[in-house]
Amino acid sequence: MSQPNTFDIVILGAGSGGYACALRAAQLGLTVALIEKAEVGGTCLHRGCIPTKALLHAGEVADQTRESEQFGVKADLVGIDMAGVNAYKDGVVSRLYKGLQGLLKQPSITHVAGAGKLVATDTVEVDGKRYTGRNIVLATGSYSRSLPGLEIDGRRVIASEHALRLDHVPASAIVLGGGVIGCEFASAWKSFGVDVTIVEALPRLVAAEDEEISKAVERAFRKRGIAFKTGKPFEKVEHTENGVRATIAGGETIEAELLLVAVGRGPTTQDLGYEQQGITLDRGFVITNERLHTGVGNIYAVGDIVPGLQLAHRGFQQGIFVAEEIAGKNPAVIDENGIPRVTYSDPEVASVGITEAKAKEQYGADKVSTYNYNLGGNGKSQILKTAGFIKLVRVNDGPVVGVHMVGARVGELIGEAQLIFNWEAYPDEVAQLVHAHPTQNEALGEAHLALAGKPLHAHA
Repeated sequence: MSQPNTFDIVILGAGSGGYACALRAAQLGLTVALIEKAEVGGTCLHRGCIPTKALLHAGEVADQTRESEQFGVKADLVGIDMAGVNAYKDGVVSRLYKGLQGLLKQPSITHVAGAGKLVATDTVEVDGKRYTGRNIVLATGSYSRSLPGLEIDGRRVIASEHALRLDHVPASAIVLGGGVIGCEFASAWKSFGVDVTIVEALPRLVAAEDEEISKAVERAFRKRGIAFKTGKPFEKVEHTENGVRATIAGGETIEAELLLVAVGRGPTTQDLGYEQQGITLDRGFVITNERLHTGVGNIYAVGDIVPGLQLAHRGFQQGIFVAEEIAGKNPAVIDENGIPRVTYSDPEVASVGITEAKAKEQYGADKVSTYNYNLGGNGKSQILKTAGFIKLVRVNDGPVVGVHMVGARVGELIGEAQLIFNWEAYPDEVAQLVHAHPTQNEALGEAHLALAGKPLHAHA
């Protein structure tokens, strides 16, 4: 007989990685204790992906209204009602949250509300009560990081979770960090009419992306009136009568109503008992092997606490992987390069695989070719009045190893792109597939036609 409070899997954290693990484990006939101190769904659903994308969509509607006359539609943008924007955003989150709560109401899943701590290699304690697992999955997620000496007060100096709860449109804002989070908020705020300046210590915006993509984003941001200072490390911030004054490298100062700190997310692993149980941490991240095992007992880790891309869909897939691993299914190892990445700014950025620079480093400069297909030649992109391009990186006489896209709605094209990469497709294999006309997806087909040596609407 099973002991009370003994489960096949005890999962600490019910974000994307934790709840996916619980649902898949239940499907596989395993008993689960799912422990969460806040709401199931974690950062992504409540304070990250979903609400920020809702904010960006509201910004897109504002821009479309502002620019409607170029499509022959006369409309006036009266203003942004932040109470209305927040009600719309919160409604989206609420509906998804209710759906997730319903999915987790299963006989084999015990939802435990409270802050858990690992107290043995097979036990998590919550409010004095112990839950023992034949397997433990650590899925405690991440938090908004700051810089040394930079205090987030939630009013003038804010993190992304505060930015999602603003009850008014600020007149001006400094965004500290030109990565995904910083560019998304800068883009949404600019659409709402905010005077935005991004400060980034690295030499370019969205620096993890291919260099040509970064340059295209910078060009588009300049055109939109989003100011940015790259290669300029932050030095200090002071409060002024009306907001904040930031000092950056070289003594330059920028004043604004508020400062958004978007310098990345740190792993939530402190004071949770991990190290005491022998788990190896590196700068707070849990070190695992490729099968997400920590090397201690039957303890696994998934999501943002594992070094790599901090993306909800990565955590989600890792959660499924670990449930199947525990159930003895021997799932295929997840290829980190095969995980699609999207920045939902205007323009959007979507990529999968490796950059041109990385490919040349990996295979040799003479073994790699690239092709850029300009969206100017794509019918649907013309209809949408968007600029941008699709860049393919391939190994000569080999598969496509990188797909990098910039332009409106390119995030919706990443599905086929990740299949091309993950199935190691050759350009001529993709070229023979029929792409619907007129779609932006057709641009992926045209790019592969060109790379296969038969360009129809472009020069080889």
